[in-house]
This record gives sequence, C-alpha cells and structure tokens, in this order.
Amino acid sequence: MHRLDTYHLSEAGIPDGAKTTSDIPITLGSFLASAMNRAHAYVAISFVPGRSPDDLAVPPTGYPSSKVLLHGHETKSLSFLSYPFGDGVTFYERIMTGLVNCDVITIRTCQEIEGKFCDFIESQFQRKVLLTGPMLPEPDNSKPLEDQWHQWLNRFEPGSVVYCSLGSEIILEKEEFQEICLGMELTGSPFLVEVKPPKARLRSKKPYQKGSKSGSRACSGLGGWVQQPLILAHPSVGCFVSHCGFGSMWESLLSDCQIVLIPHLGDQIFNTRLMSEELEVSVEVKREETGWFSKENISGAVRSVMDKDTELGNRLRRNHANWKESLLSSGIISGYVNKYVEALEKLV
Repeated sequence: MHRLDTYHLSEAGIPDGAKTTSDIPITLGSFLASAMNRAHAYVAISFVPGRSPDDLAVPPTGYPSSKVLLHGHETKSLSFLSYPFGDGVTFYERIMTGLVNCDVITIRTCQEIEGKFCDFIESQFQRKVLLTGPMLPEPDNSKPLEDQWHQWLNRFEPGSVVYCSLGSEIILEKEEFQEICLGMELTGSPFLVEVKPPKARLRSKKPYQKGSKSGSRACSGLGGWVQQPLILAHPSVGCFVSHCGFGSMWESLLSDCQIVLIPHLGDQIFNTRLMSEELEVSVEVKREETGWFSKENISGAVRSVMDKDTELGNRLRRNHANWKESLLSSGIISGYVNKYVEALEKLV
C-alpha cells in the first residue's frame, strides 16, 4: 500500500507501521478506520466488478436500529456501537452497511454454539449465512511449552494455578494491572498473569516472581506472546481468567480449566454473555460503577469456580465437560472449513 498523503496518521497519534487495532489503543480505532477508507485509491478490487469502497461510504436507511438488534438492552458496556469508526460513520453504521449491502454473510462460529443467533441474522437480513467454524490452528505438538513456564508450573499441584490473560488489544492502566494482580493474590492460589505493558509502565518489562512462604507462587509477564494452548493444557492450571476474545473463548472451551471472564471490548461482551448465560460454562467478574473490576470481585469469582465443594463450581465443570466432549466428537475443527469451501465454490 502506498503512503497515505491525504491523511497523516502520525498527527492522529497512530505510530508508523500500525496495521490493526491490536497495534494501537482502542481510542485511536476511528483514525485507523479512516486511514483504511482513504486507501481505496491505492487498492485494486478486481474481484468485485463495478463496486467501489465509495459505494459503502454512506450507510443506507431502513435497517434496524441498535435497540432492535440488541433486544432493547442498552448498557454502558455497549456504548461502543455509537462511537465514530471512520469519517462520519459510527461503528454500528459501518457494521450495518456491510450486512445490508452484502451478497453473503460469513461468520466465524459454528451452529452448535451460536446456531439460533446465526439463524436470526439470516432471517433479519435475508442473506445466506455461511459459518467457518472456529478456525483454530491445528495443535503443533513439535513445540513443547517453553522451559521457563514448564518449570514454574511443574512446581504446583494439579488444577491449582490460575492463569490470567487479557489478549492483545487491552492496554491496562498501571492501577488496573495492579488491581488484577492483587485480586489474583487474594485467591490464595498460585497465579500467572500475562498482559500488554500498562500505559504508565512499571519499571521492568521482564516477568517477575513474588516470593511467599510457600515459595514463588506469583508470576507475571508484560508484553510478548505466550503459548496459551499449552499453558491451558498443563495439568497444574485449573482456572483461566480471560477477556473472552474469540480465540481465547474457543481455547477455554476446549480446555479442562474453569473459566472466569473479564470482558472489555465489544465482541468480548457478547462472547461473555454466550459463555456465562447460554452455555453456562463460566462466570463473569462483576463490574464496579467505574466500569472496571475490584480485586475483591476478581478473587471472589475465581474462588467461586475453583472451590470443588460449591454447587456453582461443580455445575460449570459438568457443563464445560459436556460441551468439550460434544465439540471434539463432531469434528468441528476441520469439518466446517471443508463445508465452507464447498459452499463458496457453489456460489461462484
């Protein structure tokens, strides 16, 4: 892609080389969307004859309001729908433009998990809905868990460690990071926290370990990537505290860990509702009036699912085991991809 002479990303605070929302704070997402809009002069869209990005610049009228789409529930956590996302268009309008003007709707999910919601979208927009399945990479058994994590996790009893990861797009304030670590500490369990560096960075970017009478039972990494599926598969890990991004949602479902959710961005909120209310395999950490989460609420949610003597923990454990068995037995990883390719070939 050529340099965007008509739009100076650096003036908007977007660093050079930023390509996706994971490269920038969420508050700058609208500027990135504007940059993508203004790049249409440099991009050839030969596979859409007679269509230009300008055709979709202004959302059409006549589609449902957000209140209808969300079944009348407007909350502060869903206010992102009205945020600007490009030049003169909100996030909601951009999504609805695509849904109304497309020929086919493709969704990265499966019928077993979100079938009734996909059916609703198909009937609402009168468009064929094709499902890709979870689109998870095949497990790479040739790469073992990195030695630093393997050795640390091996020190603890099976199912005793709490692993917390909030994904690649959430950049915490320093106080928020500290609140999460304090919440983990209050659980009384060994814990591993992996997040992006806080906005007001701590002194060290290196993983640190906190000493205690039982030895070093707290470990936190700032930035970089960890082998999340392998960590979740380690026998010592018993609980996954997650933002419930789509990839992490599936990895948690296919693990044996208890699940605690701290959603932050739009799709994470919907994913959390699915996991906690529809599938009943997880609990959501209660929000404070500030919109964030207290250390007490974090530790309380973790203890509620880790305790093997509680009805809630046992019910979630049973539901989770049933869903995992059902998903793995249906050949869900590869089967959907093959059907999706076949459906595309028929359309073409």
